[in-house]
Amino acid sequence: MTTLATAQIRMDHMHVITLFHRYKPDSSPRTKEGIVRNISAALEIHAQLEEEIFYPALRSAGIDTEVVDKSVPEHDEIRRLIGELRTIEPTDGSYDDTFMALMREVIHHAADEETYLLPDAERLLADRLPEIGRAMTRRRMELVKPRAGELASSFAEAASNKSMLIAGGAALAGAYIIGRALTRNGDAGQHHS
Repeated sequence: MTTLATAQIRMDHMHVITLFHRYKPDSSPRTKEGIVRNISAALEIHAQLEEEIFYPALRSAGIDTEVVDKSVPEHDEIRRLIGELRTIEPTDGSYDDTFMALMREVIHHAADEETYLLPDAERLLADRLPEIGRAMTRRRMELVKPRAGELASSFAEAASNKSMLIAGGAALAGAYIIGRALTRNGDAGQHHS
């Protein structure tokens, strides 16, 4: 995984939008629920990373805060829709409608960030993006760890056997690479002390 903060955010957006495309109203309730649980976890982690690390960095760099200021209420609306989905059975007709509302909100939010915030960050925070990205990666690992079982089961529910094996292998390889990179970065930081 790249350590640039803006690249991580774009990858998160791409991951969730890819999952949106896998959702079909005529899919089995189990598949729908697995996709929604996977999307929900990814969005909750993404929003927390932005609010704790990325947005404060933007504000400290003096980036126009209008888009940042509207991003937090958009995250709140996304969380509200996720909470609503958790209370509805996938067989209920309102499940698909609520999912589509979530999809619209996320796509609008991602478009604003990719159009305004990320280019500004790349221009004004270019020298800090690797450092911010490393902080985001460390925090992501902390946030993912307690949810590993949830993520694995939602992934299994949402995926076919073949795609599950391929993606599972890719996820394990990615986790290994990230772990090695963090270990090396930690060791390098200790040698320079």
